[in-house]
Amino acid sequence: MSDNIDNLIIEHLKRFQSTQERIERKIDEHTNRLGRIEIALSSIRRDIAHNEETWAEQSIRIDHLTERLERIERRLELS
Repeated sequence: MSDNIDNLIIEHLKRFQSTQERIERKIDEHTNRLGRIEIALSSIRRDIAHNEETWAEQSIRIDHLTERLERIERRLELS
């Protein structure tokens, strides 16, 4: 009887170990996927920052062109 109980306990422990190994593999997989998501998010943030910089530069250029156009209109007395 003791052997049966020992065998039963060993079988349960093997199942627990198997389940734990699967859980550990899933955690490793999710950790890797999360790392890739963080890298992609960082890239997106960099792209957004670059776009905002480009928009700011274009806004400055448009302001300068507007000033030049207004100056030209005043000299030609168009406005």
